[in-house]
Amino acid sequence: MPEIRYIAIEGVIGAGKTTLAKKLSERLNSNLVLEEFEANPFLEQFYDDRKRYAFQTQMFFLINRYKQQEQLNQEDLFSNFIVSDYIFDKDKIFAYLNLKGDEIKLYESIFPLLQRDLRKPDLVVFLQSSADRLMHNIKNRARKIERNLTKSYITELSEAYNNFFFKYNTTPLLIVNTTDIDFVNRQKDFDELYTQIFREDRGFIEYFNPVAKL
Repeated sequence: MPEIRYIAIEGVIGAGKTTLAKKLSERLNSNLVLEEFEANPFLEQFYDDRKRYAFQTQMFFLINRYKQQEQLNQEDLFSNFIVSDYIFDKDKIFAYLNLKGDEIKLYESIFPLLQRDLRKPDLVVFLQSSADRLMHNIKNRARKIERNLTKSYITELSEAYNNFFFKYNTTPLLIVNTTDIDFVNRQKDFDELYTQIFREDRGFIEYFNPVAKL
């Protein structure tokens, strides 16, 4: 496996990707790149009315993510770690889930132009979890903007993520079943996950299914 300098964490809403990115960044003393979802002025309206606000929400995210990721081309990966809580390609998951007809055609004409020059992670960590666990996490963190998220939407989104990463082969990938672990509050769970991320004998695509701790 090539040396890991740029790690991107992915997962459905509530999977803990931002928390894990922050914990990894702290341990590695890395540059931290966090998705600026709260900057999207359409997001709360989208959660209330997906059909009406899908295109505005998607295009804002696309451009904002591109501007943020473009800056990584200026980073020196030979002297610093970079940890991000998303990958640019994830934008397509939401686009194909929420856009229709001419909207998706316009999106498909723009996305490749933005994607082609962006830096790719050395490793993507996909945090996979059950819909029940995701809803539990969302409820516990009690973000106002997420108050109208439904289990049916989270289930639909989970299926879309699973399908995306089932076909994903752009970068090395570590899929982690996080349903029964707590890397936020249990140090042993975090340490075990950290070890898996930097395991020298890890294959290009691997699945890590940790045993739940009592």
